[in-house]
Amino acid sequence: MKIIHKITLFILVVFIAAVSTVYIDRRSPASNPSLPPATETRLSQSQPKIYEMPSVDASRLMSDLRNLAGERYSQSDRSSTRTYIVEQLEAAGLTPVLQEFDGGVNIFAERSGSDPEADSILLAAHYDTVPGSPGADDNASGVAVVLEAVRLLASRSTPRTLQVAFFDLEEAGLLGSLSFVERQSNLENLRGVIILDMVGYACHVAGCQQYPQGFGMREMLGAAGIPEPDKGEFLAVVGDVEHLPLLTTFKNISQENLPPVFTLPVPFKGILTPDVLRSDHAPFWFKGIGAVLVTDTANMRSPHYHQPSDTVENIDRDFFAGAAQIVINAATGLLESRESLGNQQTEF
Repeated sequence: MKIIHKITLFILVVFIAAVSTVYIDRRSPASNPSLPPATETRLSQSQPKIYEMPSVDASRLMSDLRNLAGERYSQSDRSSTRTYIVEQLEAAGLTPVLQEFDGGVNIFAERSGSDPEADSILLAAHYDTVPGSPGADDNASGVAVVLEAVRLLASRSTPRTLQVAFFDLEEAGLLGSLSFVERQSNLENLRGVIILDMVGYACHVAGCQQYPQGFGMREMLGAAGIPEPDKGEFLAVVGDVEHLPLLTTFKNISQENLPPVFTLPVPFKGILTPDVLRSDHAPFWFKGIGAVLVTDTANMRSPHYHQPSDTVENIDRDFFAGAAQIVINAATGLLESRESLGNQQTEF
């Protein structure tokens, strides 16, 4: 996860959540009687569809994590990581494409959907690290989940097309994702993006989950159904309000035997609060494409953030597997659905 201003991420999302609540209330039929009755009826009758979800293989996740963990900062280290990712994609039956840009290389692959009129869902994670850190959580954990999604979903027939991407040089300033969105061919028919950035660390002692003082963050999480906000046992999902169905997909996931999920809608594509734009979801927002950031909250929870101690041994295996299952469930639901995911692409 990008180092610049990451510490302030949760400070600003609190403000955003307050603004989002007002924004959403104004759009809801209950708080806005001027909405036509037909709209109110359609919203009240909408129910999430149930699909058979593939199950994550926790041992396979950990195997990927071990193979990926290690400093991925130099050209040679990142090249070795790309080789591993390409081999895993090919083993799953996909044809990876290397997309070079100044100083780095992104990896892209896709499995076509059964409906030629349907759009695409992209799962993505960055694979580089800061110097001196093995980056098990940041972000070998995200890469491993995307690879597991490929193995589980590459042979599954769904209306929508499955796309995956692995971004280079996120830690240098989102360079990989910025390059990705500048290729128009990468954005054709793309309607939803799931960005994974640190999804493997949890802490279970009261007070280990940190929040900015004076903003009522604990109360917000408590109101959202997080049973123990002082503990770092939940998964955070941040998305833009123009594409609320992406967030709703995560919110509707059954919590049985899985980590709690806290979803946070951000208004105005984050332009009023630029510090929420510090991961690979941001370039998609600026292209008008719905994207969510899935994270364990990074340094607000983990003492190993960007440290030599970000090792496999410090990954919480149960939380990691649960986070992966949440992502697989959301991705499966989105791939199976033909419903709109929000506003169409409108580039800033």
